[in-house]
Amino acid sequence: MAKIKILVAAHKLYWMPNDSVYMPIHVGREGKADLGYVGDNTGDNISAKNPNYCELTALYWAWKNLEADYVGLVHYRRYFTNKEVRNIEGKKQQVLTSEQWQNLLETYPVVVGDKRRYYIENNRSHYNHAHHSEGLDVTETIIAEMYPEYSEAFTTVCNRTWAHMFNMFVMRRDLYNQYCEWLFDILFKLEKRVDISGYDPYESRIFGFVSEILLDVWLEKNQINYKEQNVSFMEKQNWLIKGGSFIGRKILSYIK
Repeated sequence: MAKIKILVAAHKLYWMPNDSVYMPIHVGREGKADLGYVGDNTGDNISAKNPNYCELTALYWAWKNLEADYVGLVHYRRYFTNKEVRNIEGKKQQVLTSEQWQNLLETYPVVVGDKRRYYIENNRSHYNHAHHSEGLDVTETIIAEMYPEYSEAFTTVCNRTWAHMFNMFVMRRDLYNQYCEWLFDILFKLEKRVDISGYDPYESRIFGFVSEILLDVWLEKNQINYKEQNVSFMEKQNWLIKGGSFIGRKILSYIK
């Protein structure tokens, strides 16, 4: 039976599934109080970069320190589930179990979330309206210089009107290693080329934002056979506030 470990990235105490396949990990643990979860600041780690890399500090930690046949990442408020239900307690019951993961991964080497569709814009325009455009612009240059074989896939993904978001996936270990080596090489180079000293705390999460696009670039270029799976948000969402924030970012982008 394959050993599967799915990290649950968290920065505070929260409900966790009672299933050994899930491993809560305290992201940005360096210098913070102990939550009782495994910290991303042990062994070879980039825990101190969490304000800029978000959940990727857990991804890096697992790459360098965790032994498993399949490695995955979810969020303390977002999980892969069987289907979408309205009730929060019902959503908890829909979170995939160890047995269900074993069955899925016998067929698919990679599982990602269902597509998030934008319809009225593509991934690049969506990114540019929500963030500083230099994030993707400089990334595109780095890929052209260091990984030119990925340039076509980068353009393809940027022109799509859908993406697999949140850096949520489960991967066979050999693919996971290949992906992390490629991803972090690009992001560490990006970190050296972009001055984020004037960014606000939200925009300072640039490397986490860029990586959401890069996951699909890697999948596209390597023609990975992946399975899409439902993703559930484990809290109630205020769509009025969420929609207002989205529209506000677009207006601000057009003003700039």
